[in-house]
Amino acid sequence: MPSARIALAPGDFVVEEALRFPPGRTGSFSLYRVTKRLLTTPEVQERLAARLNLGPSDIAFPALKDKNAVATQHCTLRLAAAPERIEGPGYAAQRIGRMLRPLTPGDLTGNRFTITLRALDPPRATAMAARLETLARTGLPNYFDSQRFGSHIEGGIWFGKAVLQGDAEAALKAYLAQDAPADADDLRAMKRFARDHWRDWPAIAAAAPRSNHRSLLTFLADHPQDFRRALNLITPRLLPLLLAQYQSLLWNRIAGRVLEQALADAGAKIVQANMDRITIAGDSLVLAGALPPAATQALRAAAIPLPNQRMDLSGAAVAQAIERVLADEGLAPRDLKARLLQRAYLPRGHRPLLVFPSDTASRVLPAGPLRDLQVRFFLPPGSYATLVLKALALSQAA
Repeated sequence: MPSARIALAPGDFVVEEALRFPPGRTGSFSLYRVTKRLLTTPEVQERLAARLNLGPSDIAFPALKDKNAVATQHCTLRLAAAPERIEGPGYAAQRIGRMLRPLTPGDLTGNRFTITLRALDPPRATAMAARLETLARTGLPNYFDSQRFGSHIEGGIWFGKAVLQGDAEAALKAYLAQDAPADADDLRAMKRFARDHWRDWPAIAAAAPRSNHRSLLTFLADHPQDFRRALNLITPRLLPLLLAQYQSLLWNRIAGRVLEQALADAGAKIVQANMDRITIAGDSLVLAGALPPAATQALRAAAIPLPNQRMDLSGAAVAQAIERVLADEGLAPRDLKARLLQRAYLPRGHRPLLVFPSDTASRVLPAGPLRDLQVRFFLPPGSYATLVLKALALSQAA
């Protein structure tokens, strides 16, 4: 089976956010279209805030975009008399209108993607183009992909799990002493020191770079046993993201079990040879396989609740999957409330089990003896284009 990994060069992954409404002409919030490259969305937010002498909370981005994508997205500034254009290294923001309120995630209809896959052998390029059209008809699992779990290392403590288990010290250890892939060298050194000198808060604080970590450690030096209050000093923007990572992991596992049960109900053998699988955050999950068209149709409108204390457990297959996943984690539904946290909670709602790329198109372009394949498609908010690429990469060459 071909690898599910596709290497992309800078500029080969382009995403454009779509608004639900045309820009308005009145209101005390300025609406901007922002194009960025090699910057995270929070980094752009911080640069805009510094440039305009605003607080980060005065700038609202309704969604995050990948650092490595050439991304066009939208934001609002709490500033009516704002510049027409703002530029800096890696970003440019153009004012396109005004609003009466800040942007929210509900103001987006989704994202348009244009992605170029390079240096493919001709049969493989053709097979991948054909599979994109198949995915538009059959859909693929709507998992949270690896970007959602970017700050977690395999085998480490899940911050959110420690919070739900009521273990504030373990959650702090995940934040203060556990490496994350994007950590700078000075932060990585501090975390290594923290692992070796845990609970020696003054010494760890002295080793910390200027950051939220140092502020939190300074508090612990004065209140060495107050783990719960220290936990709530984590940057407000980051705290709910750390919690949601674990909720997303649980959702992926529940969705994977529901899909495997659907395969079993359809008479398919649940064996490695019968389905394509993908690894996300250390979990091996069904990506595509021998799900018959009738089963796909039955699952088309299925939605899985985001795990939380008040989730809807109607539907035997979903309820059974939730029960098994939580049991494996040593949790019960009553545990799905972040009681330790004051300003963060597990989001409620449902996420579609399958996602269907729409407005699909592809072009196979000559590149010497090989081919470049440009694919275009639209996804609803919260769905991952990288999963579509991984599904395409599993295409068998003709």
